Amino acid sequence: MARVFSGVAFLFFGFLGLFSFPAEAAIKKYQFDIQVKNVSRLCHAKPIVTVNGRYPGPTIYAREGDRVIINVTNHAQYNMSIHWHGLKQYRNGWADGPAYVTQCPIQTGSSYTYDFNVTGQRGTLWWHAHILWLRATVYGAFVIMPEPGTPFPFPKPHQEFEIVFGEWWHADVEEVEKQGAIMGLPPNMSDAHTINGKPGPLFPCSEKHTFAIEVELGKTYLLRIVNAALNDELFFAIAGHSMTVVEVDAVYTKPFTTQAVLIAPGQTTNVLVQANQVPSRYFMATRTFMDAPLAIDSKTATAIFQYKGVPNTVLPALPQLPASNDTAFALSYNGKIKSLNSAQYPANVPLKVDRNLFYTVGFGKNPCPTCVNGTKFLASLNNISFVMPQIALLQAHYFNTKGVFRTDFPDKPLTAFNYTGAPLTANLGTATGTRIGKIAFNSTVELVLQDTNLLTVESHPFHLHGYNFFVVGTGIGNFDPANDPAKYNLVDPIERNTIGVPTGGWTAIRFRADNPGVWFMHCHLELHTGWGLKTAFLVEDGAGPDQSVLPPPKDLPPC
Repeated sequence: MARVFSGVAFLFFGFLGLFSFPAEAAIKKYQFDIQVKNVSRLCHAKPIVTVNGRYPGPTIYAREGDRVIINVTNHAQYNMSIHWHGLKQYRNGWADGPAYVTQCPIQTGSSYTYDFNVTGQRGTLWWHAHILWLRATVYGAFVIMPEPGTPFPFPKPHQEFEIVFGEWWHADVEEVEKQGAIMGLPPNMSDAHTINGKPGPLFPCSEKHTFAIEVELGKTYLLRIVNAALNDELFFAIAGHSMTVVEVDAVYTKPFTTQAVLIAPGQTTNVLVQANQVPSRYFMATRTFMDAPLAIDSKTATAIFQYKGVPNTVLPALPQLPASNDTAFALSYNGKIKSLNSAQYPANVPLKVDRNLFYTVGFGKNPCPTCVNGTKFLASLNNISFVMPQIALLQAHYFNTKGVFRTDFPDKPLTAFNYTGAPLTANLGTATGTRIGKIAFNSTVELVLQDTNLLTVESHPFHLHGYNFFVVGTGIGNFDPANDPAKYNLVDPIERNTIGVPTGGWTAIRFRADNPGVWFMHCHLELHTGWGLKTAFLVEDGAGPDQSVLPPPKDLPPC
């Protein structure tokens, strides 16, 4: 792995508990070399796109207040861009990463330097490729420690571990996706789930492909969990052990204890685990949550939670995971997640709303003469399936390039209907286009995301770039604007960057539009994003000298 030093010790990826951090904010420099490497999993070896030859890629370590500089050089055959998921990138969309939104991709043989400050954030985030389906193998954790002298608002753990979930395909994932597009059907599901790139011994030929952590009796450990899977919400549990949730999406929570965690693609969750059971070997396990009438990958990935001194010959015990369609657990679990809302970490929920938005989430089928089936799937917000431009939206906005996008995305669907009633097969006239919404600087926004039964209901994890938001309400069925807002939590709702819209239900979020630029919002199921389940917000500049988009860097990739 290439490493760069800049006045401070470079922190190599590994167990965080083994390292000490510098006493003050610093510049952290990393070199990311995008390269193809032959990797073996589940009896199969195949070339995959990696960062520095590693799968998953390296963990980025920083402190709140640090400046992070990451030079990305692309040696692979695919164009590349990297998104630093959950980093707010104030005024600095140029460092956000989604291809054709804030930058054009880094072409083969070229480099680009992501240069940004970590301001007002601490906790577990992550990074991943943000073009095509390349985040199937190009991803890693991003750990931000608090400012020097600032303790965690929970008991200090003895040691920390990153736990990153992913998916594995035997075939080239880009070819899998292309084949689905040719057929006009969803592409093949992954062949396995992984924990830190390894599927565990429940799969054939995978004995050596098992991640393990060693713990000591009586000590407490912090697990930083990331769901980097492309298309699956996942349950996670540890046999014989409970977990205490203390953070989600780099925001501290009111601690609560649970036997299992539910985590959607794009989300992160930190849990404390006490090593207080009979010393042995215990499986950590993850599998899919899906409460819609759709086919799922029900295979279970495992890792090992092993007490010190216990021999590897001891057979681990499996945890009791919730049933794959356990909606009750999902709703109960998500309802327990609330902001810490302390004096040091307040929940500054917007109480007055300047702009009300209502977006319906739906599927459709449009004619496709080149597809084997004669039709292709589309996904839409307010019946608009988003088309990616050929010039990055932020560049077009900054340089006032005409004809790249329109700013007339509707605040509500043009046609109202019984959103979650009987299954509907009509497209309701699904349109395609590059249409985004314009928002005044520093205005407060409430956005209600409503699932629909167009073709089928399904849960959708939505991610908003450039912002955190408060999840003020959620429910099953159709959102009722006359009565549901009275039930909002405006005191300690959770603040996060990715939220699941429940199957056949709705979610209401609020945020203050104080970060100028063009910011992507999309379903974090890669399948749905590719079908058009995405849009963007153009947040206008403010009047102040520090309220406008920064000038682009000189090495910004050309379109």
